[in-house]
Amino acid sequence: MYFLDDDLWFPPIELASEEGVLAVGGDLSTDRLLLAYHSGIFPWYNPGEPILWWSPPMRMVVDPKNYKAPKSLASFLRRTTFEFTFNQEFEKVIRACQSAKRPGQEHGTWITEELIKSYCKLHELGWAKSVEVWKEGQLVGGLYGVDLGHVFSGESMFSLVSNASKSAFVWLVNYLNENQYDLLDCQIHNDHLAMLGAFEIDRLEFLSILQGENEL
Repeated sequence: MYFLDDDLWFPPIELASEEGVLAVGGDLSTDRLLLAYHSGIFPWYNPGEPILWWSPPMRMVVDPKNYKAPKSLASFLRRTTFEFTFNQEFEKVIRACQSAKRPGQEHGTWITEELIKSYCKLHELGWAKSVEVWKEGQLVGGLYGVDLGHVFSGESMFSLVSNASKSAFVWLVNYLNENQYDLLDCQIHNDHLAMLGAFEIDRLEFLSILQGENEL
C-alpha cells in the first residue's frame, strides 16, 4: 500500500492489494479526484479514517448498448408514474444517499461532509451528475456519479419508495446508450447490482476501455 502526500500522483493500479486497495491518504481535491477517476481509481473509506483509494482486480460494469433490464423491472417501468430528471438536484441526491440506511453501515455512512463538499464542487465544474426520480412532486430516489465523457462512474443510489433507485439505474443506462457511452462503471460487485444486470470484467480490460483503447 502506498501513502500519499500533498503531491498529485497515484501509483500504477496493478500495484493494488489483492482486495483492491492502492493507496491511503492524500485529499479530496478536484484535481486529485479527477486524476483518480481517469486512472481507474476511486475513494472509499470509513468516517474518521484516512482516505483509501481503490482499484479492484475485478470491476463491476454495465454495457449500455447491450443492456436489458430484468423483466419484472421493465414491466414496472412501462406502467410507472415516476418522473425522471437529469442533473437537476445534485446536492439533494447525494445527501439522500448519505442518509440512506444500508446493511453493514452501523458505524455511519462513507459519504462524509468532506466528500459531499468535494463532489458538489465536481458537480459545479460539470463532472459529477445525478439522476432524480420524482413521485407526486417529491424526490423519492436517485443516484449520482462522475461523468468522464464516455464512461460514467456510478457512486451511490437511494430509494424512499419501492423500485425508485432501480428505476434511476435503468434510466441512466438508457441515457448512456442514447448518448453513445462505452460503459457504466459500478465499481465493486454486490448482489443488488448483479440482479440489475451488471457483471464483472478484469481491471486491465476496464482500464483499456476507460482510456479509449478498447470496447466490450
